[in-house]
Amino acid sequence: MASPGAGDHRITAAEAAALTRRHREGAPGKGPAAFAFGRGAFEALLAQEGCDGIRIYLGRGADGAPTLVLVGTDATGADLAAGEVMNRALPCPPFCDPASALAR
Repeated sequence: MASPGAGDHRITAAEAAALTRRHREGAPGKGPAAFAFGRGAFEALLAQEGCDGIRIYLGRGADGAPTLVLVGTDATGADLAAGEVMNRALPCPPFCDPASALAR
């Protein structure tokens, strides 16, 4: 299994806007358009010994609402699930940037 930290994951703002627009158009009213995490969540994951990347799982709360679960990964791509694991993302809406091209 390849490390999720390998490779270049960058895309252009136009590509990102097209991806998020297609998601909104394909599933109107089907849940959040995005989730936000503070910097500290990523720093805590990446600060773990042997952490080489971050995997983001799709999840669902007890109330059925979609959510994200973040976990660090090692150089082989294995989850560091015995360490730090993050959730409690802030959903958009209401935690959105209405001026962002990714949200329109």
